[in-house]
Amino acid sequence: MAMKQSLDMRQGQSLVMTPQLQQAIKLLQLSNQELAEFIETELERNPLLVKVEDEGGAGPAETSETTNRETLRLDETSGLGEAREQLDAPGEDVFEPGTGSDSGLSAEGSGPSASTDWSSVSSGSSGEDFDYAANVSSDVTLQEHLHSQLSFAGLSPADRLIAARLIDETDESGYLRAPLEDVAKALGADIANVEAVLTVCQGFDPTGVMARSIPECLALQLKDRGRFDPAMQAMLDNLHLVAKHDMKALMDVCGVDKADMQDMLLELRQLSPKPGAGFSSDTTVAVAPDVYVRELPNGMFAVELNSDNLPRVLMDKAYYAEVTALPMREKEKEFISECAASASWLVKSLDQRARTILKVASEIVRQQDGFFAHGVAHLRPLNLKQVADAIEMHESTVSRVTTNKYMATPRGLFEFKYFFSAAIPATGGGEAHSAEAVRHRIKMLIDEESPEDVLSDDQIVEILTGFGIDIARRTVAKYRESLNIPSSVQRRRMGKAS
Repeated sequence: MAMKQSLDMRQGQSLVMTPQLQQAIKLLQLSNQELAEFIETELERNPLLVKVEDEGGAGPAETSETTNRETLRLDETSGLGEAREQLDAPGEDVFEPGTGSDSGLSAEGSGPSASTDWSSVSSGSSGEDFDYAANVSSDVTLQEHLHSQLSFAGLSPADRLIAARLIDETDESGYLRAPLEDVAKALGADIANVEAVLTVCQGFDPTGVMARSIPECLALQLKDRGRFDPAMQAMLDNLHLVAKHDMKALMDVCGVDKADMQDMLLELRQLSPKPGAGFSSDTTVAVAPDVYVRELPNGMFAVELNSDNLPRVLMDKAYYAEVTALPMREKEKEFISECAASASWLVKSLDQRARTILKVASEIVRQQDGFFAHGVAHLRPLNLKQVADAIEMHESTVSRVTTNKYMATPRGLFEFKYFFSAAIPATGGGEAHSAEAVRHRIKMLIDEESPEDVLSDDQIVEILTGFGIDIARRTVAKYRESLNIPSSVQRRRMGKAS
């Protein structure tokens, strides 16, 4: 077969990620601290960008612009209403591929992005030895280390919220200082549930973390080593005698001889009274919320951006006009033109970033109004697609927003992603059930069973099906294990033994 060269014309469509679009997407997923660092870098690189320090004043070439702050109010049962219409005003969405255009951006920074105050545009492994040195050198805080283990703890979404709050209440030495009653009251959770979650968290690395006292911290470390017994318990209950070096009194209360007491004291000296000491407190950075959620007297919720936490930059149009009026060489003109386009795009990207964060946060509050009104037990099943469909954005955009973004609520400070939970389908195509609700029902069934009639996982599946819950036996087993409930065989043996 003969081979020959030819020229063909073909027409096709492809998605091109422009540098500006890549920058906008990068801004969306940055945390507040990372965004501030990025803005500082841009201010040094681009002479046309200026940072506005005075919140109430107007910056260069923007004195005629008015500023405002948009607050979204949500009723527990209603939709976004007028507030959503305000946020969905016509305009380009720089985070959705294909909707942004370089040609549509002017160096003047006109449009809604130039007049919104809050948009920063206006003038204004458990089981391994813990390596302390490695953690200090990598600047990992104790809270970060604990949060990283939380993802693998097998907790329900509601319990993860409780665990996150307990971790945030842990001090730099590794001790939990907040009373459990206060945590339960703030989250609207049962005190027994909070205690159960704390038990799981106390199994995190480093051993002894999240204890509420020195004796409890040392007891956790002894249990991990398999050396906790009644004699050790008696010693921990009388640490004041250890401090006094009163050997005779210690031997009496522990019921051991001198040799055993010396061994016990040696083991005690090998424990760490400050399990979090390996993490430098100097690297700890306070988390600033991206949005605030407030409950209004009429039962509605107000959602607003934290404008104090957003960098405020704009393009200095007066300086741009002054520079472009001067005679310049071609390279200088090209540089100024690039700076103007970059500044205009950055201003628009920051505006769109703020609007997107507010949209996602508002939808989360609308979907999870039960949690804000009644507590953690009322979390609903929620995934990224539900939020993306509601605000008409791509799922990947929502995913970026929910990472490293925090919401300050009357029940505490939470990362956006903590409000997402799995859903269990209903039989007959009914409304899906929250995974947390199903776990709770499984626990209730097992708690109410009699020793003579222990429920197997298959029997639990049949009962749940009768309640309209479509669930597989392996899912029941997984949820049961996450609740630290033994199998039916083990429970039957335990019942006979008792």
